[in-house]
Amino acid sequence: MPKIIFFTNLAGELARQVIAPAPGEWDVSVQPFELPAEEKASIASDADFLILFPGDLEETVLRAARSLKLVQLVSAGFDRMPLDVLAELDIPLANNGGTNSIDVAEHTLALILGVYRRLTEMDRNVRNAGWSDIDSGMTTFTVHGKTVGIVGLGHIGKEVARRLVPFQANVIYFDPFPVPAAVERELQVDRVSLGELLERSDIVTLHVPLNDRTRHLIGPKELAQMNSSAILVNTCRGPVVDEDALIEALTVGTIRAAGLDVLKDEPTGPDNPILQLDNVILSPHIAGVTYDTWRRRGLFIFENLRRVWEGGKPLAEIEL
Repeated sequence: MPKIIFFTNLAGELARQVIAPAPGEWDVSVQPFELPAEEKASIASDADFLILFPGDLEETVLRAARSLKLVQLVSAGFDRMPLDVLAELDIPLANNGGTNSIDVAEHTLALILGVYRRLTEMDRNVRNAGWSDIDSGMTTFTVHGKTVGIVGLGHIGKEVARRLVPFQANVIYFDPFPVPAAVERELQVDRVSLGELLERSDIVTLHVPLNDRTRHLIGPKELAQMNSSAILVNTCRGPVVDEDALIEALTVGTIRAAGLDVLKDEPTGPDNPILQLDNVILSPHIAGVTYDTWRRRGLFIFENLRRVWEGGKPLAEIEL
């Protein structure tokens, strides 16, 4: 039977939810993510599979684990993994196959609505200054009829598009890899260039992985292409956006507002100017994290491990 090590910082109950779908006869051990690399290496030396949350691992651990058949991430992002070492050692890497896409999509909608309805400001106002709508008739908006531009129509982007259908928004998307025409019809989306998306959209929402092509994908030039009434939502990775350029755009009114689950540095320092902006709603990189997500991720993970154990190719394999 395979030996599986799960390095994680999840609380015990949540870690148990992830490993609950494991076949009863499999050897699954949950270990603290914070262990020193030397101790991790010793534990993983004869492991067939490593499961990681967060998706980060020292090179020395990979080199010590000589029986590895797959490194399986519980998360979607893989930008902190030593991809060059995995490629050298010919160890495949898989992410969670979009099993957190529902959670991120719902959080994306929450940020859009929070920004459009100024919910955090309204809450503070009621608590601190009595009953006032802060001129909501002039400064709050509906998603209905707006053009929403989705940058990246992968698992999460598709789920966002599905949730925008009941809002009767006009949805366009940019992705270097177009989805099949049947999927475009199902989701009621049209593919456009990034420039056209930025120029046309009232709401721009980002759903791309972080890599060399997407780092600072949204910078000064791209922000200048957006409408002054537009909002930007980022639930993927902070460095996809040039944060300094975004702060400038939000300060001078190049765009109206932003909803951000991710920042360049996490956690950000108290001196970050973005914390002083009233036209920003922030959350601490938790878009994909809900109580309901862990069982869903675990089901995918152990099905993927079973495939590989039986000689198949992993699903959601990352190109190294």
